Amino acid sequence: MCGICGKIDFSGRPVNRFLIEKMNDMLVHRGPDASGVFVRSDDDLPAVGLGHRRLKVIDLSDSANQPMTNEDGTIQIVFNGEIYNFEELRQELIGKGHSFRSRSDTETVIHLYEEEGVGCLKRLRGPFAFAIWDKGRSRLFLARDRIGKKPLYYAAVGRSLLFASELKAILQDEAVPRSVDMNAIDLFLTYLCVPSPLTILRSVKKLPPAHYMVYDRRGATVQRYWQLDFRKKTTLKEKDCANQVLELLQEATRLRMVSDVPLGAFLSGGIDSSTVVALMSRMSPQRIKTFSIGFEEGSYNETHFARLVADTFQTEHRTFIVKPDILQILPGLIWHYGEPYSDSSAIASFYLAQKTAEEVVVALNGDGGDENFAGYERYLAGRMADTYQSLPFFLRRAILKPLIDFLPGEATRKNRIYRIKRFLEAADKDALTRHYMWVSGFADRDKEALFTDSTKQALTAGGAYAYLEDIYQNAQLPDLVDRLLWTDIHSNLPEDLCVKMDIATMAHSLEGRSPFLDHRFMEYTAQIPSALKIKGRTLKYILKRALTGIVPDAVLRRPKMGFGVPLNYWFRGKLKNLAVSVLLDQKTIGRNYFKKEALETLLARHIKGAHDYSYHIWSLITLELWHRMFLDEGPSGQKEALADLGELRPAGME
Repeated sequence: MCGICGKIDFSGRPVNRFLIEKMNDMLVHRGPDASGVFVRSDDDLPAVGLGHRRLKVIDLSDSANQPMTNEDGTIQIVFNGEIYNFEELRQELIGKGHSFRSRSDTETVIHLYEEEGVGCLKRLRGPFAFAIWDKGRSRLFLARDRIGKKPLYYAAVGRSLLFASELKAILQDEAVPRSVDMNAIDLFLTYLCVPSPLTILRSVKKLPPAHYMVYDRRGATVQRYWQLDFRKKTTLKEKDCANQVLELLQEATRLRMVSDVPLGAFLSGGIDSSTVVALMSRMSPQRIKTFSIGFEEGSYNETHFARLVADTFQTEHRTFIVKPDILQILPGLIWHYGEPYSDSSAIASFYLAQKTAEEVVVALNGDGGDENFAGYERYLAGRMADTYQSLPFFLRRAILKPLIDFLPGEATRKNRIYRIKRFLEAADKDALTRHYMWVSGFADRDKEALFTDSTKQALTAGGAYAYLEDIYQNAQLPDLVDRLLWTDIHSNLPEDLCVKMDIATMAHSLEGRSPFLDHRFMEYTAQIPSALKIKGRTLKYILKRALTGIVPDAVLRRPKMGFGVPLNYWFRGKLKNLAVSVLLDQKTIGRNYFKKEALETLLARHIKGAHDYSYHIWSLITLELWHRMFLDEGPSGQKEALADLGELRPAGME
């Protein structure tokens, strides 16, 4: 994996080489092994600048450095990602007369583009984001992988276009406006991230997954090139379907074990990461290196399951226990995520990637298992809600509805009463509204109480709900679980989970690989009927059947835990002062996004244990500190902007 950036300008002005170098410097963590810049300005062509930071994984020689060109210099590419089928493509292209100067997958993309143009995207297998300057067609071609594993930001300024792997690189050009998009804040508070094509800034966008852009004298054209198909269902019997799942997953894992540098795996002890480790151990002649993270708080610690799997497959295992040293890690989190992002599991992922990178350069993970096989409780809850709605109306209103008011608010989200109450509050709603309520960080009523009048006036009608509704309605599938899976695969998976893993790993120059997110594997799992994904009350049924006898039964039978962190305890303890100091600071209040009294109420209720507002507090803290780092401190976004965190004192609340 690497970092890419660049600029194309049709205005007649040259591209400043120093700007490309500055943009490239912002991406050094994504590729510390080599740096390259290409800049040219011809009278009859647009000015172009490309930058690349390289993390050496395949072909460690300098011949694979970038920007890379074809034989006659008419095509230049900067590439981030891995093409797992590049060897077979390479042989095909050699047969067509192309010559290669390296063993890299990047050079394969160049020649495949020469042969097939934008159609080359359909032949590529793996995660990628790249930019190709095509001199002959006088255009820039940008593309992003099908699932959204690798990021790609862009900003149109006049007759120029900037692009980069991270927002902070684009902000090196001071011509890019810094106006915050209030709709992005609304979406961020709801979904814990800013989903594409939006970013936190109105002037910058993300290229969505499975899309490409062509930018030429006429401007930008963006098109989708791939889509999962849930309509065609396999007719295989259950046993044969399970065998096919195992066979395809083994292939996806094998492809991701090709590396010229040390390789290992994240191991949480859950089904998905345990599966990857099991399959790696089957195919590796050496012991697999595995890495886990845990917490002092017992309810958030699953390292004993990871140890069970490590012992079963005799891996070289490392376990790291995280303490709430957030003041030390927080500036790095804000800096590397680059725009507001508040999935708290990123804390654990960030620590784990940091430790793992001390021993390996590539780490496989279990991301995507839940989206392929319906592993989240909300899928089963959706089915249960349909059953609930079949009860007589008087029963729902006279008996079950009052139960919601009777059940107390809980001090932790990891409590069964909390989950029951959350289910009942949404169970009477339609399927989309239920899903929206269950995936939301801030509920609409919480945002209504929090937003100032000026914030409300700046929001587009429909807000965060309209974003999810558009995705959900586009599914057009008869089966409820298929519709929910489609929705998550087009929202939560690429915008939250893939972002979390990409940033956590690349912040430490570590390449993350996800066998469950192989697009061919996903094309097959989309064909599996939902009745084989959820059977009775068993989630991920067909995957568990495929793994029976391979992964320990204790892991297959265990309930889903998730990669959470104990923020609820931390914000009532060691991190209470941080929360109060940041959120009630005059700088925060002065932005006029949120009502001070609403912030005070939220903090007080959480600290007293009346309700678990830890997700809300974490989101608001990361939003404010992003402003301080990237807007208050200017375009370079200095990490030192948060150096005074440890000196913050409680303001108005103890």
